[in-house]
Amino acid sequence: MSQEAVAFVFPGQGSQFVGMGRELETFPEARQVFAQADDVLGFALSRLFLEGLEADLNDTVNTQPAIVTHSIAALRVIESRTDLKGQLKMVAGHSLGEFSALVCAGTLSFPDALRLVRERGRLMKVAGEQHPGRMAAVLNLDRAKLEKACAEASRETDQPVQIANDNCPGQMVISGDRVALEKAMELAKVYGAKRCIPLAVSIAAHSPLMAGAAQEFRAALQSVSWAEPRVPVIANTTARPSGRGDAIDSLVAQLTSPVRWTESIQFMIGKGIARFVEVGPKDVLCGLIKRIDAAIATQTVDSVIGDH
Repeated sequence: MSQEAVAFVFPGQGSQFVGMGRELETFPEARQVFAQADDVLGFALSRLFLEGLEADLNDTVNTQPAIVTHSIAALRVIESRTDLKGQLKMVAGHSLGEFSALVCAGTLSFPDALRLVRERGRLMKVAGEQHPGRMAAVLNLDRAKLEKACAEASRETDQPVQIANDNCPGQMVISGDRVALEKAMELAKVYGAKRCIPLAVSIAAHSPLMAGAAQEFRAALQSVSWAEPRVPVIANTTARPSGRGDAIDSLVAQLTSPVRWTESIQFMIGKGIARFVEVGPKDVLCGLIKRIDAAIATQTVDSVIGDH
């Protein structure tokens, strides 16, 4: 694989902010994506994330399609105005971002992805209301010790808590039942965690508390058409390429399983990826990738299209 091999990576929930997309509005390719999203969903989603209220954007049923829309708008600008498409060898997305990656790879159409993530957000919100949970970031503790803390907390409380995101060395997120998560944080500190930071969410994403949402989401996933990817899509749940045949199982499992981001990036680097381009709002993934491998090149949307 060429040293110029590029991977596109797509961010997930948490990267949203009111005003995202304003820098893209000058490009007709992006405006077309915004208009298409508004048409598919039947309301002015683009106005919501361009100039709406933060509380509305942060409602997960809006957040998820908003981030996918921004990511695909940025992608279309990059594809039409740079030569990066010819260097693209792999794609991956962090949690929700996997849907944007699947659109990029041609596995899923943009309209279908929008409808799916809108439903995903709805189902996750309902699951969070039925089974309230919490999430927390755990800093500077190795994975084995954190897994031990979660296992012990689950046994002691008889409630689930597990690693939800293995983001990069020194930064993992745990998710689960409130009482079990409190116990896991307490044990993580005993085992040497530098800090445990509760996150401002009421949904225990990537935990068994999402099992009901996962079961219902499968039906939605089965209602759309899937194609073989044009470039490998590295799945969150396996940190390996996912094809048409296992895309549905992967996306269902993702709701209750950890995001193996560190392993995904390491796999892509091992396959020759020399540069990662974060396609979406903010630069969260660039920061994580630099902590996984400080020598690897990263770029944001702004740096890629800034001169065009």
